[in-house]
Amino acid sequence: MAKVPSKKWKSVIVLVGTLMLGLMSSLWGTAQTSREVPRTAWGTPGFGGVWDYRSVTPLERPEQFADKAVLTEEEAATVERERAAWVERIDAGENGSVPGNDIHTRVFLDFGTRTVADRRSSLIIDPPNGRKPPMTPEGETRGVNAGSFGSHALESLEDFNFSDRCMAALGVPLIPLAYNSYVQLFQTESHLVMLVEMMHTTRFIPIGGLPHGTVRQRRGDSRGHWEGDTLVVETTNFEYPVAGASRAATLIERFRRVDPEILAYEFTMHDPATWTARQTLRNHAQPIFEYACHEGNYGLTNMLQIAREAEATGRGRR
Repeated sequence: MAKVPSKKWKSVIVLVGTLMLGLMSSLWGTAQTSREVPRTAWGTPGFGGVWDYRSVTPLERPEQFADKAVLTEEEAATVERERAAWVERIDAGENGSVPGNDIHTRVFLDFGTRTVADRRSSLIIDPPNGRKPPMTPEGETRGVNAGSFGSHALESLEDFNFSDRCMAALGVPLIPLAYNSYVQLFQTESHLVMLVEMMHTTRFIPIGGLPHGTVRQRRGDSRGHWEGDTLVVETTNFEYPVAGASRAATLIERFRRVDPEILAYEFTMHDPATWTARQTLRNHAQPIFEYACHEGNYGLTNMLQIAREAEATGRGRR
């Protein structure tokens, strides 16, 4: 008969087991998996390739999970099933019964099917409640001009926002979208180039000691440097707000290759309130496709024409 461990050894066993579990589940720690991380010819971790950042994990933690940061396997599976059922209701033509689906049909939606790899209940990891800090009064007014999705009159080009014009800097930072949540990374010793499929956002990021410029840009002004095997990118000088932040925001992104299939991605927005989110980027075998956006670039002309016709018939905007 095996000898029963003493209470002291039971405590040690529990402690060791807890530590091992933490190491195994961590995507951001220094521990590596058994598979080698690909490296470049100059020795840094290799980030090149197409990456899939779709996820059914929401940016902010749903109220149903309260202070629960990490889901059980069963809870994560339930979240995935519920999203699949949500999509099925759209396919069945029940759009009116699906909250938030007053615009798109199923053909435009591609949220993915999985939660993030470590089963967190939200992409936001700080604040601890998994939600953005409260906005200032100025922040509450940001984005009031919702372009063609708002209620104000559409009189000229200036009444449309950058999304209407297919000029939005989507993918800065990488937050899962309704569709086209893919990014292709090109890497040299001195630069990282990010080609985001949605609205063909392209970012050229110098790596090294180059100082920030002073010109505001739609994608901001980015500079990268290595901290060990983590590439840290700082972006400032935004021309217009991104991710709900102001033009004065500073975005800090961290890229770390976990194994051949996973790239851990973390970003912090300072505005001045700070919040941090973490995402799982999965290696994707398919290429990035062209994002034409306006077919023939007639979108704005057509929307202005429809607005004039609606006024003429007395219908106005709905």
